[in-house]
Amino acid sequence: MRPSTLTVYRWELRKLVSQKRTYLGLGLAVILPLIFVLVQNLHQHEGHRNENIFASHITESGLATPVLMLLFMAAFMLPLIASLVAGDIVAAEDSNGTLKTILTRSVDRGQVFAAKALAAMTYGAIAVFSSAAVASIAGVASWGFHTVVTFSGSVVPAPEGLLLVFAANACYLIPLLTVVAIGVLLSTATRNSAASVVGTVGLVILLYIVAQIPGIEGLKPYLLTEQFQAWQGLLRTPTDWTPIWHSAWVCALYAVPSLFAAYLVFLRRDVAGG
Repeated sequence: MRPSTLTVYRWELRKLVSQKRTYLGLGLAVILPLIFVLVQNLHQHEGHRNENIFASHITESGLATPVLMLLFMAAFMLPLIASLVAGDIVAAEDSNGTLKTILTRSVDRGQVFAAKALAAMTYGAIAVFSSAAVASIAGVASWGFHTVVTFSGSVVPAPEGLLLVFAANACYLIPLLTVVAIGVLLSTATRNSAASVVGTVGLVILLYIVAQIPGIEGLKPYLLTEQFQAWQGLLRTPTDWTPIWHSAWVCALYAVPSLFAAYLVFLRRDVAGG
């Protein structure tokens, strides 16, 4: 009897739990907020002028901490963490010689690919929300669960602020999971974990460089890296949905072809030849 896709997905999650690379990324996601809060506590009596409204109010509400951490980690650190697993999810099994064994079992290749892609996306989501949770707990423990000021300058109650913080992290998953999709494609196509991880991170860096080229301002709104800050629309009053909807369809232009191409490569994988 052929196992369900959900069962295969659970297998992939168990594999992730047993791998050291999984904890390296998650460790970075939770340690950085703790370091940030520690440094801020050590220097909170020093006067600093900040252009960012959340940085200016960091000691007035612990809910400013997860927003600042998302601002800091969204551009590069979280994509890097997600790439560690996305770029490894297929290629590692190629390197270890275990993919051939999996594909010769009574498991549909589409199921295996779907399970691997979902596992990589699950990891990316866990990294984002783990960082947000640790930053929120550490921030509230240091500066209290108080009202927070939004990007628009309006004040929202603490419970609403907490909800907005996690909603913003959920919106950030749109471009992050797109990075995961690209990582899965490279992992499937290159069969090399290092090349896939470096390639995924390298693409992000390349897009940042492209965004700085003069004369292509009309192209910038469609670059993947420009979508990393779309979540900020949720932290404005009234809510600015325009960048979020824009990010959703732009990211789909990157993610859907990447996953489809990876799926086709995976389906045609030469098992006999490795």
